[in-house]
Amino acid sequence: MSAGHDHGRGANERSMWIALGLTGTYMIAEAVGGWLTGSLALLSDAAHMFTDTLALAIALLAIRIGKRAADRQRTFGYGRIEILAAAFNAGMLFVVAGYIFYEAWQRFRLPPEVQSIPMLVIATLGLIVNLAAMRILSGGRSRSLNVKGAYLEVWSDMLGSLGVIVGAGAIHLTGWTWVDPVIAVLIAVWVLPRTYILLKASANVLLEGVPEGVEIDRIEASIRSDADARDVHDLHVWALGSGQVSLAAHVLLAPGAPVDAFLRRTEARLRSEHDVAHTTLQCEFEPCATADNCSLSANGHGHGHDGDPGDHRHA
Repeated sequence: MSAGHDHGRGANERSMWIALGLTGTYMIAEAVGGWLTGSLALLSDAAHMFTDTLALAIALLAIRIGKRAADRQRTFGYGRIEILAAAFNAGMLFVVAGYIFYEAWQRFRLPPEVQSIPMLVIATLGLIVNLAAMRILSGGRSRSLNVKGAYLEVWSDMLGSLGVIVGAGAIHLTGWTWVDPVIAVLIAVWVLPRTYILLKASANVLLEGVPEGVEIDRIEASIRSDADARDVHDLHVWALGSGQVSLAAHVLLAPGAPVDAFLRRTEARLRSEHDVAHTTLQCEFEPCATADNCSLSANGHGHGHDGDPGDHRHA
């Protein structure tokens, strides 16, 4: 693992500890405030705050576990823990949205009394906390699905706080208490598409799909562009975790081509042009006789001797 990647994880961890302190502290205050004022919108925001707090705690645990070195049982290390955490956070948001829909339906039938002024004050303080947490997490969300998941949680809470503020103002001016569950439902509906995107991205990593933003045809073209490359097949591209793109392929080389030199050139090209962090290539001097002989597991590592027709090399 590179020093730059370690530094990024350290910065993410510090940011998430600060965000955890902010959201955890305010979550308690908002939950109590929602219960005292009778506001479902405020309780909805508090529920999202709870998922924020739990998500950040899980994300921090994932970062800690992800720092463990690879061992004989986890030869790729523990970096994928953060992807599991992101998927879990997305699942929690779906559950919370379901609860809000149910509770809103109950309140449409029997609208309770809502204290608008305390509701407004608590929501305003919540908005300030959410904006601060978003600012802290914004730097790492493009590099880590784990941080992105936590950022989306806080971002959804920020929108929730804005919705509660608008709802509190409307209830205070008009006395329409039905506005409260409407705002709660709108918050849940707004969050769901983004939650789906996060879950989809996490599932793609877990299913070892081609990472988002990576064009496999361009990668194949980069390998073929080498003067010694004659053919590329069984090309697999996947991600171990956020920003950890891996590649495995069979490459047919020209007769007598220097394998080591080809591997060095190809690794440097894939890293610089496509940000591929882990490359495994099987270099061949004769075409595969059968499809079975050409098969290469996406996680496979082979070892061979220089010049053998089936020479596996790790670049």
